[in-house]
Amino acid sequence: MTRVLSGVMLLALTVFVFWGLPPWGTQAFAFVALVLALREYDNLVRRGGLDIVRGVGPALSIGMYGVLTFHLPAHHWLLVSGVAVGGALVLRGRVPAQATAVAAAMLFPVVYLGMGIATVPLVREAYGAPALMTLFLTQIGSDTAQYYTGRTFGRTPLSLALSPKKTREGAVGGVIAGALVLVGFGRVWLPGIPAWQLALLGVGVAVVGILGDLFESMLKRSADVKDSSDLIPGHGGMLDRIDALLFTMPLFYVTLQWLWAAGPSA
Repeated sequence: MTRVLSGVMLLALTVFVFWGLPPWGTQAFAFVALVLALREYDNLVRRGGLDIVRGVGPALSIGMYGVLTFHLPAHHWLLVSGVAVGGALVLRGRVPAQATAVAAAMLFPVVYLGMGIATVPLVREAYGAPALMTLFLTQIGSDTAQYYTGRTFGRTPLSLALSPKKTREGAVGGVIAGALVLVGFGRVWLPGIPAWQLALLGVGVAVVGILGDLFESMLKRSADVKDSSDLIPGHGGMLDRIDALLFTMPLFYVTLQWLWAAGPSA
């Protein structure tokens, strides 16, 4: 019951922010999610035994979020980030174990979280709240179908090492649901995109979402924790809640630029 209530409240809040507030509301909402996710990521990395320079990765990730939302060149910030990470490790003055892994762990959230979460306000700004809700509802539909299909028909583990409870049968159910939901809402909220392209996008969103989920599971297992935090009752942490979206949002944003270049004004 706690999980259901938390989920309903989160969905209501998300719909209100996306539909009821102007674009700055989505920017602020996504920024809060970014800060919370960065805190959890930082904790996972340190629990995994990597001796990172605290604060550098989060600062660079927040900088990337600002660069993208203000439509500045992202590759410039990536160049700056690489130099900043290397410089911070040198200035700290000691040799960490697994130095390359430490440097990578400090740089990775710039792309994974800074760029990934920035695509939420970018989609809202370019394609409107309906487009954003189309993805969120597709993700919810796919996740729900994975869960119930897996419970009903699941026999074969999808990835025993990363997430023993996920099954191939559940994944198939999630992919089918992803295609159906995206076609259903896309025909109304993404007008002009053929149904077969929406279906393919739905399949892509479902598959990439499963990869995002498994990737976050891998991060948690490397840190030997069940949840990224206890922030959301019944759901775990912010990373647990947005793990699939961190992979699907960039895919959705880039694909819309190809399939729906004219946007809602067409």
